This record gives sequence, C-alpha cells and structure tokens, in this order.
Amino acid sequence: MANTVTFLSLGCDKNLVDSEHMLGLLNEGGFVLISEEDKAEVIIVNTCCFIDDAKQESIDSILEVAQYKKTGNCKALIVTGCMAERYKTELLEEMPEVDAVVGTTSYDKIVHIARNVLDQNEVKQHFEDVNRPHLENMPRVLTTGGYFAYIKIAEGCNSHCTYCIIPSLRGQYRSRPKEKIVEEVMQLAEDGVSEIILVAQNTTMYGIDKGYTLTNLLQELSDIDGIEWIRILYCYPENITDELIEEIKVNSKVCKYLDIPIQHSSDQILKRMNRKSSNAFLKQLIQKLRDNIPNIMIRSTLIVGFPGETEEDFNNLIDFVKETKLDRLGVFTYSQEEGTPAAKLANQIDEHIKESRKNTIMKIQQEISKQICATKVGKIFRVLIEGKLEKEDVYIGRTYGDAPVVDSKVFVEYEGDLMCGDFISVKITQADEYDLIGEVVYEYCE
Repeated sequence: MANTVTFLSLGCDKNLVDSEHMLGLLNEGGFVLISEEDKAEVIIVNTCCFIDDAKQESIDSILEVAQYKKTGNCKALIVTGCMAERYKTELLEEMPEVDAVVGTTSYDKIVHIARNVLDQNEVKQHFEDVNRPHLENMPRVLTTGGYFAYIKIAEGCNSHCTYCIIPSLRGQYRSRPKEKIVEEVMQLAEDGVSEIILVAQNTTMYGIDKGYTLTNLLQELSDIDGIEWIRILYCYPENITDELIEEIKVNSKVCKYLDIPIQHSSDQILKRMNRKSSNAFLKQLIQKLRDNIPNIMIRSTLIVGFPGETEEDFNNLIDFVKETKLDRLGVFTYSQEEGTPAAKLANQIDEHIKESRKNTIMKIQQEISKQICATKVGKIFRVLIEGKLEKEDVYIGRTYGDAPVVDSKVFVEYEGDLMCGDFISVKITQADEYDLIGEVVYEYCE
C-alpha cells in the first residue's frame, strides 16, 4: 500500500513553488497526497525564517504537527526550506520530533529522504551548494486552484541588504533559462492556467547573468495562447528601466500593476539598509510610472524601526506615504536577524516603538486606500473569479490591481453560475477601506 503524505508550505510564494515541485516529485514517487494531517504517514513542513514572526510560525507549525506522531499516523516529520537551510544542525539536535531536514537547493531529493526515514535508514539530511543551478523539469502539483500559478524566474539574490539573511540561504542571483520558463508556462496554459505571476528575490534583475532582460521574457510569455494576465512581483526600484515601463504600457497581457519593495524613504536609513535608491529617486520613479502607464496600481512594503531610525526618519516616511499615496502597502517591523550586518548596528529600536510606528503608517494608509477605493465606484473592471461565499451568496474575485492573498477582493453579486478562473465584467457599486462590491454587467471593459 502506498504511503500517504501531507504538506505545510509557509512563507513566500517563491517557497510555495518549491513546495509544489516537491508535491509533484512525491506524487510521481508513489506517495498519496492527502490534506488530513492526522492521517498522513509523512508530514513535510516547508519553512520560512525571513523574520522572527516567520521563524516562530515555522517552529509552532513543526511542533503542532509533531503531535500526530502520538495521536495520528505520522511516521516521518521532515523539515525543508529556509529554516532547514539556516539551522540544519540545530533542528535535529534541539527538536527530536524532526526526523530529517532538506536544504533549499536539495528538494529534488525529497522522495529519497522520505523513503529513508520510513525505512529507518541513517540518512537524515540532504544539503547542496546554495548556488546550485535552478532545478529544471521538475513535476509540479498546483495548489492555487489551477487557474493561476507563480513562476519562479530566478533564484538567489545579489543585493545583500543589511537586514536580510536570504543570500546566505538561497545563494547568488541565478536567472532561469528563458526557454525553460516559456516551456513551463506553455504547459501550464495547456493545463488551464490563465494568470501567471512572476516571482524572484528581484524580478527586475532577471537575465542580467544571461544577456537578456525581463522585457524580453515578457514579450515571449505574452505570445502564449491561454495566458490572459501576466503579473510581476518583487521589482526592485533601481532596476525598473524605461524599456520595462514601455513594455508594461503597451503589452495588453501584462497587468498594469507593479510590486516594488521600497522599504523606507529616508536616505539615511536606505543607506544603512544598503538599498540602492533614495527618497528623490523613489518619488521620481513613482511619478514616471503613473505618467507613462495610465491606471497603474503600485504595491510596496516598508520596514519601520530599523536600527537608528530617528523621529525625523520616521516623519520622513509618514510624509512619503502621504505624498505618494500608494495603492497597496504592507508594513513590517524590523526583525533583528542573527548573522546579518544590521543585527550588530547600534541604536536598536524598542519593540513597542516599532509596533507604534507600524500602526501609525497603516492607519494613514487605510485612509488613503479608502479614498482610492471610493474612486472606483461606478467603474467597470475585468474580474477574475476565485470562489463563492455560500452563506452570503456572493462570488469573490480580483481585478488586475490585486495580487492573490496580499491584496484586496471584489465581492460580486450574481444569480448565475460562475467557475473559479472565469473572467467577467463587473460594475463597482460600493467600496470600503480595502475591498469592492459590484455586479456583473455585459459590456466590454479593458
């Protein structure tokens, strides 16, 4: 009888891609994929440890599923991903519940490791060089509903921001071959995927090590039949070229949406973070994007409470948020991560000050978002349906301006039957601080 396996994927969508490939490998390896944790013989936790909260979530998740060794069928608890890479020795020593650990560039060995644990062999870990080339031609089981998929276009990072541990866990920046990405997307399109979301630690650096650009990739991907939306996440501002801006403007399949991790607006803090932008540059870039791409939606993330962040620095950030009026904004408190240069900086900020600053920014952004959403009432948008709330009898969807999970929703009133992945035209009738309510119309919309 085949062994059963279940999977917990934590952290970012780049991690989710790795999880989906491991699921594909396990499926091909004869394992039966199930969702019930208490019934699974093998439980795999693909972890994140980017910040303290993510690290704690990973630890809590491991301990939570470990109970199924006593109360369920679990015979093998395997930890993969960034926490496994970072704490390869400590995990096995300090968490006896864990049977094996697998590094970030070793997930192609997941079937081998799982079999070893079940057969009670000695091999309990597998790690490769973090600069190992990206694993290609891996099977994949989509967990995103079948109508959209994340496409990892590169691995690793060369930026070395002082607060970030990722380069030591994921290696140097390595672009995937363009033809391999195109091949993958063509197969996904044949399988029914209509929205692809390009991800990497820095998508705008794509191709720098191979002699081509993100613009080249977008042009080839947009030629694939069946792909309706191409969305770009994690665009470092200093790498957004005029060529890329023009491509987003003229390419009808590329969503007029950019996720640009800015992190701060104070020149002093940006320098201490080892970021390559400045307050003036960021404002100019945002204005250039809005001038050149009508109705572009801009998402960003900020870090508050970085070591040495003064009241003046924080007020600079407040002014920046109020002036730029970004469409989407996430705010994180700085996490003092061991092994990073920022962890050793003087003038670390107290946690309660970090939280207070985060709440201040989010309150300001909430009002900005409310104003932006109000301008959408009466307009018609193309909406991608993602499900239905049966109790409320409304469908849930997203516009071009909404990435899955992190952004807003559109609640659609409609008496007919809609399927996940359907594109429909919706007239917005109401709006709150973040979400929209609308009704289906039968007229053309961009």
